[in-house]
Amino acid sequence: MAVLWGGRFTKETDDKVFNFNESLSFDKRLYAVDINGSKCHAKMLGKQGIITKEESESIIEGLDSILKDIENGTLAFDNKCEDIHSFVEDNLTKRIGDAGKKLHTGRSRNDQVALDMRIYTKNEVLLLKELLTSLLKVLLEKMKENTDTYMPAFTHLQKAQPTNLAHYIGAYTEMFLRDRDRLSDIAKRMDYSPLGAGALCGTTYPLDRDYTADLLGFSDATYNSMDSVSDRDYLIETLSACSIIMMHLSRFCEELIIWNSNEYRFVEMDDAFSTGSSIMPQKKNPDIAELVRGKTGRVYGALVSLLTTMKGLPLAYNKDMQEDKEVAFDAFDTVKDCITLFTGMIDTITFNKDIMAKSAMKGFTNATDAADYLVRKGIPFRDAHGIIGTLVLKCIEKDCSIEDLSIEELKDICDSFDVDIYEAISLKTCVEKRCTKGAPGDILNAIKRYEEII
Repeated sequence: MAVLWGGRFTKETDDKVFNFNESLSFDKRLYAVDINGSKCHAKMLGKQGIITKEESESIIEGLDSILKDIENGTLAFDNKCEDIHSFVEDNLTKRIGDAGKKLHTGRSRNDQVALDMRIYTKNEVLLLKELLTSLLKVLLEKMKENTDTYMPAFTHLQKAQPTNLAHYIGAYTEMFLRDRDRLSDIAKRMDYSPLGAGALCGTTYPLDRDYTADLLGFSDATYNSMDSVSDRDYLIETLSACSIIMMHLSRFCEELIIWNSNEYRFVEMDDAFSTGSSIMPQKKNPDIAELVRGKTGRVYGALVSLLTTMKGLPLAYNKDMQEDKEVAFDAFDTVKDCITLFTGMIDTITFNKDIMAKSAMKGFTNATDAADYLVRKGIPFRDAHGIIGTLVLKCIEKDCSIEDLSIEELKDICDSFDVDIYEAISLKTCVEKRCTKGAPGDILNAIKRYEEII
């Protein structure tokens, strides 16, 4: 067993204990950031005269060769090593000799793993932002294509008022823009290097922490060594942001699943993003949307798991913190896959525009506009509200929409109606007249804004 400790121990670790304790099986994905952190640490040690320049260069060359061999497949991960750190150091020493044993000078696995996870998470945040930007670009194109695609907007899953599809998609565009901004904020708070914090109280070696922070692409080094090795706020924040992204994806998927049903038929899923039934040949199931919706709970679980792990830990590092990796890795992979697949699904979806418009007309979504029409005729809104309620009841009895009633039938209920009512309650008028900032009639200004910021 290759471990980085053992001098004060007289017995070998029990195999079951080793297997329970090891993390190489999952933290091996940190190999690239671990090697890069070690290279920067070695460069700093040489610069500071803590090791010789020759030793520093030899370590860096050895680390480069390890990275190359891992990536070309000639170096396999050894399950006898406890973690990625011991794997890299063990292989380094085998390659360059005693100089490899000096790499860990002035460093602990505590600040090493803190660095690795911070860089890894920082990179994942950048990838998530890129994926969200790709999704936002697809949503923007869908908005441009559907400024005159009329449909009902809902409250309580009941048809409420008419809108256009561009406005509907714009609501989710706003959500995903906030998600992207949230990730940017998190990236700023995690932009501090913990390398050099040591086990928890720094080191007596004259390390240049600002130098390694700069080499590693951080804006600064952390300011408290105990917090440096025991902080997982950045990871909890990222998992929180991931959970909110998944919540937004799940809400949109729920809409699409409903819209895809035979009862709505607002959308047609592309064959490439649907599956069939093993027994019912007529079925075309929105499985991708359902899986995204389902995997949301998985990401929530990662957040709750890490919050629960951290809630009772005293300062500073505790082995419990090793539990951050598997849940975080799984959550990051899940969110990236879900955004990617959702983007493809929404890019290829077909919107049944005529059916959406007919649904808006059948659902009395223009009732508020009919009431507003009477208000413009001088009738108080509360009275107009009651008149239109009576009108809707009559339409339900006749199984028709408001605009299907003749002017005589309308006047029987209220003499203030005139032939201009039909234009006033048309879908086009209802949508375009709602032109306050952020309303469906203001959609072209919204699109212009999205073009500038996406």
